[in-house]
Amino acid sequence: MDMIAKFAPQIGIFTLDTGRLPKETYELMQQAKQHYNLEVEVYYPDTLSIEQFVTHNGPNAFYDSVEMRKQCCGIRKVAPLNRALAAKKAWLTGMRRSQSVTRNELPVSEWDADHELQKFSPLTGWSNGEVWKYIRAFDVPFNELHNQGYASIGCAPCTRAITPGEDIRAGRWWWENPETKECGLHVKAK
Repeated sequence: MDMIAKFAPQIGIFTLDTGRLPKETYELMQQAKQHYNLEVEVYYPDTLSIEQFVTHNGPNAFYDSVEMRKQCCGIRKVAPLNRALAAKKAWLTGMRRSQSVTRNELPVSEWDADHELQKFSPLTGWSNGEVWKYIRAFDVPFNELHNQGYASIGCAPCTRAITPGEDIRAGRWWWENPETKECGLHVKAK
């Protein structure tokens, strides 16, 4: 968002609100909006789909199996992303290879066949250290949970702090094995 604000403010920015984000994420959303003075379009999950999922499976069914977790992510993340990308020609992400074993082969640019558009990940080669160096150098707002040991932040019940030496994504879906730790937004879930 920082680079877009500086170099291409005409590019539309959107985010996904799953309905289960930590309060610190909402605080960051507000802080970033004010800091950059840019409009950020927010996409939410379909209420009826959430109601049906919770009614049939319970509010925390995502802990029961990888399939339940992927179904929850599909409703809360993937469906809103599909709406956000409808009629777009391209999209930019902040994904990096160093974030996960599932992202080791991440290209800078690729055709997103699911959405029929070009997908760019310009930070692909950045390390975690380079990201934090940039944040400090340019006073970029960041999620306060990072100061509490959270390296990767998603929905509140699916995110925890990590201990020193743990993989950067160890706090996401920690009850699953690393090869399944994608929600379906970026890398095809196995």
